Amino acid sequence: MTLDQLRPVADRALGPFVSVADTAGLTPNGVSVIAFGFAAAAGVAFALATPLWYAVGAGFVFVNGWLDLLDGALAREQGVASKGGDLLDHVLDRYADVVILAGLAAGVGRYALGFAAVTGVLMTSYLGTQIQAVGLGREYGGLLGRADRLALVGVVGVVAAAVPEPIVGGVTVVGLLLALFAVVGHVTALQRFWGAWSDLR
Repeated sequence: MTLDQLRPVADRALGPFVSVADTAGLTPNGVSVIAFGFAAAAGVAFALATPLWYAVGAGFVFVNGWLDLLDGALAREQGVASKGGDLLDHVLDRYADVVILAGLAAGVGRYALGFAAVTGVLMTSYLGTQIQAVGLGREYGGLLGRADRLALVGVVGVVAAAVPEPIVGGVTVVGLLLALFAVVGHVTALQRFWGAWSDLR
């Protein structure tokens, strides 16, 4: 079970935040852009790689995840949901994934591992939307969805703030997270592909 399956619960909790955003005159696209801003700030914070900045980056990641839910809920509330807004949201989400993971990799100097993690995450997301494109509906399944990844990044950011030194074989908790994303990201992508391929046959 992934956190993406808890979206209905999160949607109910978003009610007050949707009302505040609507009253403040925010648009769904505006919220998407603000969410990306927090992701970019998280990437910079993680690249600085000090205990304080890891904690700050973790906070930024949690805000990004919450705003990523808010933009869709706000669009539905305002009755302005559109394909253009959905496209913008997906594009900014992918760039957010890249800058966050790039920041984590830069902070620990593990660029090859960061590349493997980024490609795994991007392929997971690509398969989700490509499955939708062939008419099977949006796919959120697999071992790690975006909500799971953001939650893990946030938690690891907090842990890295408390334990910045290497913990296993000279690898920090951030390095272990990148390795997890590298392996599980590609496995999840293949899992989504196989499920869709089976449905299409």
